[in-house]
Amino acid sequence: MNLPALDLTVAIPTYNSATRLPQVLEALRHQINTEQIAWEIIIIDNNSRDNTAQVIKDYQSNWQQSYPLKYYLEERQGPAFARGRAIQEAKGNYVAFLDDDNIPAPDWIASAYEFGNNHPQAGAFSGQIHGEFEVNPPENFKKIAAFLAIREHGPKAFIFDPDNLHLPPSAGLVVRRQAWQDAVPNTPKIAGTQKEALVRGEDYEVLLYLHKAGWEIWYNPAMHMNHQIPHWRLERDYLLSLARACGLATCQLRMINAKTRDKPGIWAKNILGNLRRIVQQQWKYGDSLKHQLIPAFEMEFYRGSLMSSFYWIKWTKKGQSRPLNKAEEK
Repeated sequence: MNLPALDLTVAIPTYNSATRLPQVLEALRHQINTEQIAWEIIIIDNNSRDNTAQVIKDYQSNWQQSYPLKYYLEERQGPAFARGRAIQEAKGNYVAFLDDDNIPAPDWIASAYEFGNNHPQAGAFSGQIHGEFEVNPPENFKKIAAFLAIREHGPKAFIFDPDNLHLPPSAGLVVRRQAWQDAVPNTPKIAGTQKEALVRGEDYEVLLYLHKAGWEIWYNPAMHMNHQIPHWRLERDYLLSLARACGLATCQLRMINAKTRDKPGIWAKNILGNLRRIVQQQWKYGDSLKHQLIPAFEMEFYRGSLMSSFYWIKWTKKGQSRPLNKAEEK
């Protein structure tokens, strides 16, 4: 028997976050203006090796809120699989994703629910994500802040531009569950960790499928949350690996909604465009790339984006068998 749908599900995909989750749950326990909203919290444990499961069990044993707190184990490693499991288990018409280092403002749920109801063509939307830093970020950090899911786009709502990969991150993203189920494949093409390299494109992949199905992707300035950034995420080795991982997904993301006849041109344009950027970056900074972090980050992203054309060929030749979604069956 199908249970009646709730208004909203807060889904928290998590990995080895026993020390971080309590702060997120406490923020959710203190949400305001939710009296008329039927909602739930679900934890998707992505095969943690710490005591995350016990932390949630302890919370559940003392949970007295009217909205339930549920726990699910997803053994397939990777954020895309964890989010897919969340959609599968969620009972809410909206699914609001929080990472285990995201601290929502007290009115985050109420603002999300109101915005979704007022924008029926929004298949997904996100709000303002503010950085909460353990140490001071490097000079000119704002140039790359978006890569760490820090987004502050001002006080006016607007529709993102998926065709140019101008999209919000998965952190703090709210989606219509039915839209996801209708438009997004059960098995992602970009699953996060490939055997050859770490590839970061699963955030945008979902949104590109929603866009292809005709849904709008919105920015809602009324939704605020803090993204906790530990010191190690501002270190050179981590940032350069992040830049390369994001770059390696570029070509494949651009191909998701491309027509077959346009793909050769996109492939060539991606190579030529990034070759030009690499040459310009080298000419501008030269040997200083060795010690200037932000220009080095940009250079690594351009290199990864260049290589993404060749990764796309490799993945295309391999092929990826996956179940068709409803949109593809038509």
